[in-house]
Amino acid sequence: MNKQYYELLGVSETATDEEIKARYEELKKKYSEERFLEGEAGNEAARMLNRIDVAYNEIMIERSEKHSAENAGSSYAKVDEYIRAGKINEAQAVLDEFNERPAEWHYLQSVVFYKKNWMNESKKQLEIAIQMDSSNEKYRTAYNKLKEKIEYDKKQAENPQQQSQGGYAQSGPQPGYDEQQQMGGGFCEQCATCCACNMLLNCCLNACCNCR
Repeated sequence: MNKQYYELLGVSETATDEEIKARYEELKKKYSEERFLEGEAGNEAARMLNRIDVAYNEIMIERSEKHSAENAGSSYAKVDEYIRAGKINEAQAVLDEFNERPAEWHYLQSVVFYKKNWMNESKKQLEIAIQMDSSNEKYRTAYNKLKEKIEYDKKQAENPQQQSQGGYAQSGPQPGYDEQQQMGGGFCEQCATCCACNMLLNCCLNACCNCR
């Protein structure tokens, strides 16, 4: 915001909304009376009346947008907190309260759907997020990993016995791999591949706030 608007009203940028409104009404009353003066004094008062109207409106619009952004950021953090705690219904409830739904909202909705194992719905939300913010690498990375998982799950459903070929290459032991072996669970290569995929996608989708 240009400081000249605050200077025109004679208030500081740290003034409260109430203080700014009070000063605006004071000046408006003053120039409303002076505009009826004869000559240049009346003309100047009329010009000042218009200028303080513009200044007040611009200041209040910017402050409203700033407050909305701050509230949205706080709500996004709350959604992330619920997701990390496994409180998916609570996270959804917070998302439902949003009136405006920008790209980050759709990204978080995608994460919630993913946690519910609604893969196609999650994919659709990521597509919307990318359409709204095509330069966001977080959204694109999550989308690509989700597409890989959906395609992998589809192939497994069509042929449960089919071995993974060139899809999810496992680059060394993954977290949880050794624990499964120690439990004697018969952790085959196919299971390890699927586990690695899920953990990679989870890591990507769970980075809700850290990447913003």
